[in-house]
Amino acid sequence: MKIICIGRNYAKHIEELANEKPENPVVFLKPDSAILPNKNPFFIPPFSNDVHYEVEILVKINKVGKFIDAKFSHKYYDEIGLGIDFTARDVQEKCKEKGLPWEKAKAFDGSAVIGEFYPKEQFDLENISFQLFKNDELVQDGNSNAMLWKIDELIAYVSQYFTLKKGDIIFTGTPAGVGKVSENDVLKGVLEGRDAFNIRVK
Repeated sequence: MKIICIGRNYAKHIEELANEKPENPVVFLKPDSAILPNKNPFFIPPFSNDVHYEVEILVKINKVGKFIDAKFSHKYYDEIGLGIDFTARDVQEKCKEKGLPWEKAKAFDGSAVIGEFYPKEQFDLENISFQLFKNDELVQDGNSNAMLWKIDELIAYVSQYFTLKKGDIIFTGTPAGVGKVSENDVLKGVLEGRDAFNIRVK
C-alpha cells in the first residue's frame, strides 16, 4: 500500500505558512514505513527540533483505479478516517529554500498517524468536521467544506499519475492551526464527535 498526501488544500493553512496558493493539488508520498504502529507513541526524530502536527481527513481506497473521472470517484472508497501528517518543519524549510523534495521532512519513520476508519455513509462528505486536541486544548478545528479540492476531485487528480490500489490511503490536507509538538504531549483526533486516535509524544 502507499500513502498519497495532499499539501496546501486549505486556504487559511496556506496563509499561516506564507505559501503560494497552487494551481493544482500539491502531491507527495510517504512510504509504508512512515506508518506509526497502532497504540505506539510518536518519537521526535533526532534530526529535527521543530516537528509539527497536521491533522487530516483520510480516505481509504477500496479497488484498483487509473484515470478516474471525478464523477466516478465515489466508487473507489467507502471509508473515511483521521490522521496526522507529522512534519519536520525546520528540515522542510531548508529543503524548500534549495528547491529540494520534502521527503526527509514528511516521510520519516512514524510520521503518518492513521486512526480509526468509519463507513463514509455516516458522513456528509461536503461537511465533515474534525478537530485536534493537544493536551486537551483545541489546536486545529477543520471542516471538509473548506477544502480547495474535494475528496472526489483529489482521487481523480492523483489517479492521473498513480494507479490507485486497494488499501492505499490519501491524506487530504490540513487546516490552519499547525504547531510544534514537545515531549509528553498528548494528541487526540476527533472526527465528527468520534475519537479517532490518541497519541503520546516521546
